[in-house]
Amino acid sequence: MKGFRKDFLWGGATAANQYEGAWDVDGKGPSVSDMCTNGSHTTPKRVTREFEEGTLYPSREATDFYHHYQEDIALAAEMGFKCFRMSIAWTRIFPTGMEKEPNEAGLAFYDKVFDECRKYDIEPLVTISHYEMPYALVEKCNGWEGRECIEYYMNYCKAVFERYKDKVKYWLTFNEINSGTMPMGNVLSLGTIKGYTGSVMETPDNPQIRFQALHHQFVASALAVQYAHIHYPQFMMGNMCIFATMYPYTCNPDDIIETQKQMQMMNWFSSDIHVRGYYPSYSERFFEENHITIRKEPEDDEILKKGTVDFYTFSYYMSNCVSTDPEVKAQSGGNLMGGVTNPYLKASDWGWQIDPKGLRYTLNELYGRYQIPLMVVENGLGAYDKLEEDGSIHDDYRIGYLREHIREMKEAVKDGVDLMGYTPWGWIDVVSASTGEMAKRYGFVYVDKYDDGTGDLGRRKKDSFWWYKKVIASNGEDLD
Repeated sequence: MKGFRKDFLWGGATAANQYEGAWDVDGKGPSVSDMCTNGSHTTPKRVTREFEEGTLYPSREATDFYHHYQEDIALAAEMGFKCFRMSIAWTRIFPTGMEKEPNEAGLAFYDKVFDECRKYDIEPLVTISHYEMPYALVEKCNGWEGRECIEYYMNYCKAVFERYKDKVKYWLTFNEINSGTMPMGNVLSLGTIKGYTGSVMETPDNPQIRFQALHHQFVASALAVQYAHIHYPQFMMGNMCIFATMYPYTCNPDDIIETQKQMQMMNWFSSDIHVRGYYPSYSERFFEENHITIRKEPEDDEILKKGTVDFYTFSYYMSNCVSTDPEVKAQSGGNLMGGVTNPYLKASDWGWQIDPKGLRYTLNELYGRYQIPLMVVENGLGAYDKLEEDGSIHDDYRIGYLREHIREMKEAVKDGVDLMGYTPWGWIDVVSASTGEMAKRYGFVYVDKYDDGTGDLGRRKKDSFWWYKKVIASNGEDLD
């Protein structure tokens, strides 16, 4: 039976806004993430219009990749990484997003990062915009609600494509673009929060604005893909979506139909546009029932058609169940995407249900639908890690989580899925996007940084570091 392909892209994933720090160094401007406070499992993080004295904004320093990039890439190389999924901070290149010319100091930083990757034969996989829109664009045009953001984004894309054309082959246009189908996307992705201060999870929500903003992102993504295909044919252009796998809670046909509806708008809608190049038929009824009218320019449909991606990437952390029974729904909670608790699954410390077999199911569903190469670019276990007195971290729970997910990826490959790589999330500890805390750790590498802002940022290898090194060296065969 076949295993992972010989050129399988083993690696790990991070994002500038959760990892890089140096938020105001060398000309960088503030992003939406820089305006977000810390939070916890029980206290939501907030976004503020002005910096509040005495409040911790964890993305400002994060875990300081900016000043540790050589050390960190050397650690990735020691594990045997073939691929490093990272993002460029938009505001490091264009501090407000509106400048005509890029910030040279920002460009030079990523030159050094990519050169360091090349030194170890690590392939960068670059997300162009990963939850870090320039805050100046929030104030100017309510984020992506303003169609002018398409031009600003394209100016940014053209600058980084030209600068890194010989250093980066794999690009993703937006991180988890389908977060814009949910209210949480207002802050994280769309920036449609002009004038707002408050909880990230309780933003005022107008679906008309949100889906119009999302349309502008679709057009921007397609234009970037189309431009790259014309000018840089060596590039491989991908999308990136959250995949929130859903099962009917019962075989009640009402649960089946409701699951199908939620799967369509959450998991298929955005990628149908990215991969197939047009709005799917099922979206028409959704828009009609929710009183949403997408305003398109005459050329938009042709742009979407011509800007389809070369490969599909996604994050996978959990699954959940869908029920139409009010009593069942009232008894459940905890999952990031809501949904009903699955009685057959265990959950993480944060209530996210752990479902390795759901990843196999998801890969088969995706490949059957799209028939283009797939890549799992986020997957992992956020957990409380204990630093022992001798400096060791025994994270067997993380090893167990990843082992089972890799086993199911192997099964999916045997099923016939074309899987090109795997980059577990937060291979080194980063600030949590959902809660803004450090206590929720994902990494193979522990970073000495804590939720009160203290810590010397020292790096320590966890037990999972050595385990993942062995996995990569055996191309996924040695999982013990």
